[in-house]
Amino acid sequence: MYETSENRPVYRLLTGKDDRAFCERVSEALEQGWRLYGSPTISWDTENSCMKAAQAVVWHEADVVK
Repeated sequence: MYETSENRPVYRLLTGKDDRAFCERVSEALEQGWRLYGSPTISWDTENSCMKAAQAVVWHEADVVK
């Protein structure tokens, strides 16, 4: 098993309101050694009347298949 920061799994799905804070979370993950996995996705949240975003990231050493 690969060693990740804070002993996390090698795959993470970051989600949240599509705003600057979400972009900063993704940027922070990249700075920590995570890398993007696939394309981001967005969806309208009717309950909260806002756009929600998701981006998968994998640990930089992980050998994953797309």
